[in-house]
Amino acid sequence: MTQRFAVKALVLAVGLSAAMSSLAAKLTVVEVITSPPRTALLQKMLDEYKTQHPGTEIELISLPWGQAFEKLGTMLQSGQVPDVVEMPDTWQGLYASNNMLEDLEPRLKSWDATPQLTDKTLAMARAANGKATMVPYGFYLRALFWNKKLFQQAGLSEPPKTMEEFASDAQRISKLGNGISGYCMRGGVGGTNAWMMFMAAMNGSPEFFDKQGNSTLTEPGAMKGAQLLVDMYQKGGASKDSVNWGFNEIVSGFYSGKCAMLDQDPDALIAIKNSMAADDFAVAPMPVGPSGKAFPTIGYTGWSMFKQGKQKDLAWPLITFLSDKTNNLAWSKFVGTLPIYKGAEQDPFYQTPQFAGWFKELNDPNYVPLTMPTHLKGWGYFNSVIVKESSQETLLGENDTESMVKDWANYLSKEQKAWLATQ
Repeated sequence: MTQRFAVKALVLAVGLSAAMSSLAAKLTVVEVITSPPRTALLQKMLDEYKTQHPGTEIELISLPWGQAFEKLGTMLQSGQVPDVVEMPDTWQGLYASNNMLEDLEPRLKSWDATPQLTDKTLAMARAANGKATMVPYGFYLRALFWNKKLFQQAGLSEPPKTMEEFASDAQRISKLGNGISGYCMRGGVGGTNAWMMFMAAMNGSPEFFDKQGNSTLTEPGAMKGAQLLVDMYQKGGASKDSVNWGFNEIVSGFYSGKCAMLDQDPDALIAIKNSMAADDFAVAPMPVGPSGKAFPTIGYTGWSMFKQGKQKDLAWPLITFLSDKTNNLAWSKFVGTLPIYKGAEQDPFYQTPQFAGWFKELNDPNYVPLTMPTHLKGWGYFNSVIVKESSQETLLGENDTESMVKDWANYLSKEQKAWLATQ
């Protein structure tokens, strides 16, 4: 059963069970992106909240990510509606479209911290249906890591600002030899983000579809973005081995000095900082396309309440506690997300060249977050299988760029039109 159908099956079950349930004596918090250190930090914050609110009990339920969607669904079907739930962006649209998430707009209006949230934080809170259905706790935003030493060896003093410079710099650095390449290409699973991001930059738009549901990927600018990546690989700007590289390979390729430029999120910084001297690398904004804009992919997670929850007036203060500036900064630094508050970059922790690129993207209108169309039933298959297999064929010269992109566009257009028919 797909996630979309699973959520729809829950709507009636949750409504009936919630109506029959009695007011719980304690708050229940469900986390779905789990690790022992992460859970320990969250538990510490919850314990602090309990200390500040005598008589409050909080049960933390940690669901392993691999089974989290199904396990949360089982909880809801059995009437165990959590008071606060960790809500990934890929689930937000599914639950919100089925009217299962609480509209937080009235509460945000009265929360004194709301004016301090960045515009992008509020935009992502409202991404599902135009109304705030979560308070994001941080962002995974794509930016460009660059190796200062390799750039210097190639006679370059700064990172590329445009897509044209990006392609040129990659080729120039690759001429250093010794197995060094300019770009850490992710040719294996997970490479979809780069294709979509560069195609959007060259096309000057973050829109995946027109109003009729037709994919924009075949527009001339988008096609140029795809060809740029194909040329990057085929002309030596990326390692020949990178056609099979995944996350671990591109990150290790960067910190080992095998490749000089890496587009990644802040969570990659943890491994890179442990393996490279701080003076040897920095993080710049993604290069802009001909329009003067870039469209870095964005991911986010936050705290939500289900509409059927029986203790929303008690749960909201807990969400605001977890989301206050002190706790949000502590959480962001620990888990590798970008914080949600204006001026967070002034914190000493972020006053390094390693964070400059991300904060410029968050605060500059020329960097528009690119949100993947995860509402599509077939997006998971497209992301994990179709893009990987067809792009590898094209990179290896077994297919041409135009045919590849047309196949992508046909698939996504069919999916979007099927989705539109249900709205």
